[in-house]
Amino acid sequence: MPHRNAILTETGRLHLAQLVVDQGWTPRRAAERFGVAVNTARRWAQRYREQGLAGMVDKSSRPKHCPHQLSQRTERRIVGLRVTKRWGPARIAYHLHLNPSTVHKVIRRYGCPPLRWTDPATGARIKTSRAANRRYEHAAPGDLVHVDIKKLGRIPDGGGHKVLGRAAGTRNKTRTATNRRPGYAYIHNAVDDHSRLTYSEILTDEKKETAAAFWQRANAFFNAAGITVTRVLTDNGACYRSNAFKKALGDDITHKRTRPYRPQTNGKVERFNRIMLEEWAYAQPYTSETQRVAAFDQWLHHYNHHRGHTALKGHPPAARVPNLSGVNT
Repeated sequence: MPHRNAILTETGRLHLAQLVVDQGWTPRRAAERFGVAVNTARRWAQRYREQGLAGMVDKSSRPKHCPHQLSQRTERRIVGLRVTKRWGPARIAYHLHLNPSTVHKVIRRYGCPPLRWTDPATGARIKTSRAANRRYEHAAPGDLVHVDIKKLGRIPDGGGHKVLGRAAGTRNKTRTATNRRPGYAYIHNAVDDHSRLTYSEILTDEKKETAAAFWQRANAFFNAAGITVTRVLTDNGACYRSNAFKKALGDDITHKRTRPYRPQTNGKVERFNRIMLEEWAYAQPYTSETQRVAAFDQWLHHYNHHRGHTALKGHPPAARVPNLSGVNT
């Protein structure tokens, strides 16, 4: 659209074309009169001969054919993954073998809100404040391992409120003479900062002896993968401040703790906790805790060996750990 002071508005184009076609001016003379190029004068004169007054309006610059345009089916797949899986542009792009910027444009064009503006459980839009995203990553596996415990309510036999509804699920969880309350499971997690390779166990408590024994098994897991751990980061929980945990770390591993009330310092394991809840713990309506626990090992293997991570450019953690590359069944 021309600006208000443009020489060749629709009226100006018509006047130029009439001078050439109706009054016999040469294109050069008309071009000098309007201060435009000779080719411009010839173009508008030719369009006036062919189309008359209708030829003086702007035409769309959109190409008639775009061979590289995404198909409508692919666009629907992008939007479907965004809505059902709540994946970001990069992860959708790696899954569909597209460019992340292309996926981002499709998401924007269809009006999909940013994930941080939606509720993880329902997908409903919520109001959030924008915070600066600061991503860091250590140079090699083992330079830093994030350790944390996720407390998760056990599912009562027969199912909880996700299967039976809120009222029935609450009654099923209430302690009676014949029905004990299910209590909690404590999921101990250790996430390597560089590769995101994770060792995890579902245990019965978060006592210092339990945390210390977990770390010894986690360290053996990383050693078997060829990863030598040199630093561990935990929160300030009592089990991590104990002598038992200090002894389990040994003299070769430096222990760092997060600042109080700053869980984002241990962000990679906190992010793993969220993924674990969304893709395993709450991914389907389990009818018992036994059923959910039975699905954990398979999901953890999928996370380590098959699930693409946006921070790893669509590759799983095993891709950054050469000793695990062959264990991918």
